Amino acid sequence: MALKIRQDDTVKVMAGKSKAGPVACCAWTSRPARLRGGRQHVKRHQRPTTIRDTQRGGEIGGVIEKEGPIHISNVMLLDPKGGAPTRVRIKREDGRRVRVAKSGEAID
Repeated sequence: MALKIRQDDTVKVMAGKSKAGPVACCAWTSRPARLRGGRQHVKRHQRPTTIRDTQRGGEIGGVIEKEGPIHISNVMLLDPKGGAPTRVRIKREDGRRVRVAKSGEAID
């Protein structure tokens, strides 16, 4: 089964905090998506590294905020025609696989 959301697609987060933004990357195996622009913030507690590493520019430690993954089922692609969240279907044209929005607009 192929993913219907790809890198650089504009999606809206349907679960949790409702935000929209482009997809930074999609993984096939575990199906998480990472959104660009800090749309999905996750706080991680990092252990301090040695003093020698901090002098070389390494991170000191503490609470670090970074982009976290969100499951592909919790985002919906935005329609290129109207800008509303839409479902995507696959249509075959001349032996090619084309993604089509519910409005009939071709996405690719």
